[in-house]
Amino acid sequence: MSKTNGKAVNLKDKLDGNELDLSLCNLTEVPVKELATLTKATVLDLSCNNLTILPSEFCGLTHLMKLDLSKNQLVQLPPELGRLVSLQHLDLYNNKLCSLPVSLAKLKNLKWLDLKDNPLEPALAKVAGDCLDEKQCKECAARVLQHMRTIQSDQDREKQRRLLAEREREKKREVEQRLREAREREARKREKAEEKERKRREYESQRAALIHQQESEEKTEREVQRHASATSSAPKAKVSVIGALLKLLLFLLVGGVGVVAVCQWTELQREPVCRSLNTLYEEAVSMLQGQEVVSRLLQKLSQQQQQQP
Repeated sequence: MSKTNGKAVNLKDKLDGNELDLSLCNLTEVPVKELATLTKATVLDLSCNNLTILPSEFCGLTHLMKLDLSKNQLVQLPPELGRLVSLQHLDLYNNKLCSLPVSLAKLKNLKWLDLKDNPLEPALAKVAGDCLDEKQCKECAARVLQHMRTIQSDQDREKQRRLLAEREREKKREVEQRLREAREREARKREKAEEKERKRREYESQRAALIHQQESEEKTEREVQRHASATSSAPKAKVSVIGALLKLLLFLLVGGVGVVAVCQWTELQREPVCRSLNTLYEEAVSMLQGQEVVSRLLQKLSQQQQQQP
């Protein structure tokens, strides 16, 4: 059932054989669902109505062979029009169409086409011609199909070109991505190498500082030992020098005493040398008597002799 001016219309009542006449029904939309059930209706007349568009579902009526849409208010046809593969006759006279869907090129069985009294684009209007009689409408169908096929081919090539361009851009993006990843890997590798080199230098610096510290400590220790050795050997040298001097003095004293003893108690006392020596001895003894220096010197000499090994 369909409605025209608020009244329900039984489409089966409009069916005559394979022809369904819905002209002059004041339709503002096409009853697609009801039409889909009437697969026997291969000829559909929707002329002289108030249709402005055809829904995309209309293109599912693939059983249609003849379609009259003349004297409506159609401003465009659905892009899926090419699905009407059985269509042979299409009347679009006196509508408001400026262009046709490219899918029209798929209507290989289309033999008749009328596009008169439509505000067609100049190029399409030139291709369509006048369509004043049967022959011209057939020629119109052939020329328009070829024109749409050319447009379809151009669009396919453009689509292919865009697809190839997109693939090239995608490949370029992939190459750039790989290069970027490679640069990032190299950067990370370089950073790791620099970090390793920095740690190695720090280790060598610390090791050199430790070695320098150890050498400084060893040098300081040697200096301390040498200073201690020099300090301990100085008194020994001084003592040894004093001891030598005392020994020499003692030797001279003992020698002198021996000479004096010889001159005092032997027959040589009459000799001139001994007489002079005895005189000096007597004067010295008399002068040194009562002096504490001699006693102290003799005491010190006695102590030095006792300390000698």
